[in-house]
Amino acid sequence: MSAERKSQANISAGSGGKRLLAIAYLAVFALLAAFGLVVALFGNLRAVEPVVRLRIAPMVTVVKSVAVVPQVPVESVGPPPIARPAAASAAPIYAGTELVADPALIRMTDRGPLPRIAVDGRTPMQAYAAPVDDITKPRIAIVISGLGVSAKATAAALAGLPPQVTLAFVPYATDVQYWVTQARRQGHEVLLEVPMEPYDFSDSDPGPHTLRVGIGEDANTDRLVWALTRFTGYVGVTNLLGARLLSNADSLQPVLAYLTAHGLLFYENGVAAHSAVPDVANRTGTAFAQSTATIDSIQTAMEIDHQLQELENEARAHGTASGTGFIYPLTIECVKQWSQSLAARGYVLVPASAIVTAKKP
Repeated sequence: MSAERKSQANISAGSGGKRLLAIAYLAVFALLAAFGLVVALFGNLRAVEPVVRLRIAPMVTVVKSVAVVPQVPVESVGPPPIARPAAASAAPIYAGTELVADPALIRMTDRGPLPRIAVDGRTPMQAYAAPVDDITKPRIAIVISGLGVSAKATAAALAGLPPQVTLAFVPYATDVQYWVTQARRQGHEVLLEVPMEPYDFSDSDPGPHTLRVGIGEDANTDRLVWALTRFTGYVGVTNLLGARLLSNADSLQPVLAYLTAHGLLFYENGVAAHSAVPDVANRTGTAFAQSTATIDSIQTAMEIDHQLQELENEARAHGTASGTGFIYPLTIECVKQWSQSLAARGYVLVPASAIVTAKKP
């Protein structure tokens, strides 16, 4: 084929391709126009089809903060908090057969339920006290402190200790009312641990609401009220640390006077070598008791057993004795084993309220 014929063939082929492309464009345009006409006449045909839409929310991580208290193992895992008694509640609240909150003994504040003496003269110390079966034998009270912060340790204490042991709860955990309710359900008497200034503050710091020497009565009362409104169901207060405050009569007197006015006892755990509590309590008419021994300052079974034996000797000589311990597993086990044969040896294990000194008339 000559070059001229090849050129003409290529031109003809190109013209044919252009015609086909034009026809395709026209067909697409016609289809679009037809679809537009259908939509105009009948609406969007897909509008009646079911549509599933997923709403995806961003992941949020919630961090629970817990105040750190010296020597107390802190856990953020635990049961949900139990709501405090509402102002509208008119009936007493019980855990099983044990009283947890009585509206007659509570004044609701913006901070929470504050204990008070009822119109009929009943006090929280009387209403929440655990019963005593036998007062004819020498009486021994054991107070175990540090409960309510570590869920695991608190549960172990409730499972291992006899109900006659008094339990002291730290006020910092958000779910402390839950554990107090469980303790009351099992028959335990309950104390509130109020943070107080030690001599080595701030190396040993009981927390931001610590009652301190020299900050004034109003400031200490404000901090005391914060602690008193954390939960309900306790007969009184014990000290969390506090050797310096307990040795200063001027700072201590308004504290004990406030507790007395609200129907609460004070249990001193024995940390103050030169305690002003007996003299001040006598002036303020405060029902109080003092620990005569710390049973687990040395963490060995032999030493704890020795201290418990010393409590028996003290009770035999004076009619009553009291010891304090911390929520250590070894302490719980030793107290459990010791208490099982206590009655056979002629003693009775009693709550802290059963050994308080007589209040002034």
